[in-house]
Amino acid sequence: MNNKISVYGSTGFIGSRFCNMYPNDVVSIDREKNNSKTSEILYFISTTTNYNIFNDPFLDIETNLHKLIQVLEANKDKKNLVFNFISSWFVYGKTKDIPAHEDTQCNPKGFYSITKRTAEQLLISYCETHSLKYRIFRLSNVIGETDMGVSKKKNALQYMIKNLAANEAIQLYDGGEHIRDYMYVDDTCEAIMCCIKKAPTGEIINIGSGRPIKIKTIIEYCKNKLNSNSIVESVSPPNFHKIVQIENMYLDIRKLSDIGYTYKNNFWDAIDKIMEKTI
Repeated sequence: MNNKISVYGSTGFIGSRFCNMYPNDVVSIDREKNNSKTSEILYFISTTTNYNIFNDPFLDIETNLHKLIQVLEANKDKKNLVFNFISSWFVYGKTKDIPAHEDTQCNPKGFYSITKRTAEQLLISYCETHSLKYRIFRLSNVIGETDMGVSKKKNALQYMIKNLAANEAIQLYDGGEHIRDYMYVDDTCEAIMCCIKKAPTGEIINIGSGRPIKIKTIIEYCKNKLNSNSIVESVSPPNFHKIVQIENMYLDIRKLSDIGYTYKNNFWDAIDKIMEKTI
């Protein structure tokens, strides 16, 4: 049991896929529990969008910060504890340093983004104070056919693919000219496992494809592949989106490559899988 990984947030999109891919290496921890069953922790618990500010402005704080400290407090006396924390590219926020590398100055704007960055800083401070080990993984946009929580606010790309399959009109902010870094969920999980096994502790590591792609290019591919009659309209982003979201982003993954991870799945094959699931 000591060689296994205690996974917090094992029922979410990425957490559940990680557990399904590595069933012999993980122990799922119930959401209401704080105590780890092993000395290696993989922590996925998190909100997922910046939009909670409209309905429950305390949710990001409770989920991303308060719960984290509860788990740290419950496990601080474990021998050889290593805390692997799942973060997000959202922590970079409004930056012109593209591709963003791990030393890029963070300037997050939305509540989700701010609390994820705060969680990183609290984790580092806590671990340094109590002589614990940690790693922080900043994920790019993760896509996959197993994501059951797709919406306009979360995983908007797959939400639009779903609309294309239904021949429903979609709106592209600024015509879809902005670039993003998308990574298939299986690749993301393999990269996380590679870092847990090989990466030194005390590190922040970007996990992404490192390959920028225009949203418009993906939508055009899907529209043609689906033979969709959807009307694709270019619109200006709403003001809130402009406040909390950066126009262009992709990640510098040289550190991930140096650790030994090699990106495997073809991006377009992943898009095809998503479309097959959507139809």
